[in-house]
Amino acid sequence: MNTWNRLYASKITTAAAAIQAIPNGAQIFLSGNCSIPTHLLAALVQRARSDDLRDITIHQVLTIGDADYVSPDMVGKIRVNAMFIGPNVRAAVHAGRADFTPVFLSEIPLLFKRGIIPLDVAFVHLSPPDEHGFCSYGVEVGLTKPAAESARIIIAEVNERMPRTLGDSFLHVSKITHMVPVDYPLLEMPQGDSGDLARAIGAHIAEMIPHGATLQLGIGAIPDGVLYYLQDKRDLGVHTELFSDGVMALVDRGVVTNERKTLHPGKIVAGMILGTQRLYDWVHNNAMVELHPQDYVNDPFIIAQNATMISINSALEVDLTGQVCADSIGHRFYSGVGGQVDFVRGAARSQGGKPIIALPATAKEGSLSRIVPELKPGAGVITTRNDVHYVVTEFGVADLYGKSIRQRVEALIGIAHPDFRADLRRRASELNYI
Repeated sequence: MNTWNRLYASKITTAAAAIQAIPNGAQIFLSGNCSIPTHLLAALVQRARSDDLRDITIHQVLTIGDADYVSPDMVGKIRVNAMFIGPNVRAAVHAGRADFTPVFLSEIPLLFKRGIIPLDVAFVHLSPPDEHGFCSYGVEVGLTKPAAESARIIIAEVNERMPRTLGDSFLHVSKITHMVPVDYPLLEMPQGDSGDLARAIGAHIAEMIPHGATLQLGIGAIPDGVLYYLQDKRDLGVHTELFSDGVMALVDRGVVTNERKTLHPGKIVAGMILGTQRLYDWVHNNAMVELHPQDYVNDPFIIAQNATMISINSALEVDLTGQVCADSIGHRFYSGVGGQVDFVRGAARSQGGKPIIALPATAKEGSLSRIVPELKPGAGVITTRNDVHYVVTEFGVADLYGKSIRQRVEALIGIAHPDFRADLRRRASELNYI
């Protein structure tokens, strides 16, 4: 038996036993997205409910599925610090049972590495070790790898069904404190039907994407709407914080080849994957796909090295001067900063690049305009009016970069829903914008 095999065997334990290594007051990083180590999390909650475990902080970004660890009975025992607010923790943040830390996605690893958020424990979810003793972080590398490298204790679920993704995505068994063998399907996030509205927005964006461009697009209705109209493009590349099944489909059709990328040619570069089992099977040992930590993938200086970099990000509302709100509805925090600014600034500095903000023109079944004279009181500005270039709705494209306030107002009113244009113009006049 090789040395690493013996070491591996000596570290195998159960989730309940591994959780006993966590002291009161511990700071824990939780691997998220579709890579949540569900057995470890369940064991932590069970221990918190059954003994005197208290003052635990879980640092996380987006997590999928149920979140018992933010339920009211966890107050005083476990508290979540979300650096991106998902649906499963949103109510707890609003109720004050959980915290929100606004931060660029590219800088979250630095919080761990510099000890600004000191980590005692990292919960990770890995593939089985290869013949050399290296496990892959699988579908979530971007934040989990730097967190694990910063924690004193690493507790790993080792899952037979976790794909072995390539890139800067490996952890040797010698670095792991406790290993919990598991065998269960990963959580999935299937793509939905993009719908006519998202496809109308996607059609405008697709016209802005030339052959050979490199794309950043995430998941959701609008990215899916863009993908729908890319079938006739050639030699597209992908450099993105995350991707889903739609990218796989474009590779299968020969639309995404990555051959004309100026950074990592031939490779899809990302930090994480959210999708279905079919996608997980596809990325397993797939040499076209490289996953890297988010402080690399989302570094604007790295992004800018991709020529013709097209970034596509969404918003909740945009005011008539070009300020973009994407993380809150007024004072109420809704999501987070994410990677929007990282990619807006990276694409802006790319040769031939285009940073795009896309959103439906209305909300609440057409009763509210998302193009507004002023952002709601308390709303967060994610992309500043100084950074914004293109804003797209189903009614067209507004090119704001280098434009005066008067020109911006005219362009944005032009892509607002017709029912709201007169009111927008009247308010813009009252503000002396036009």
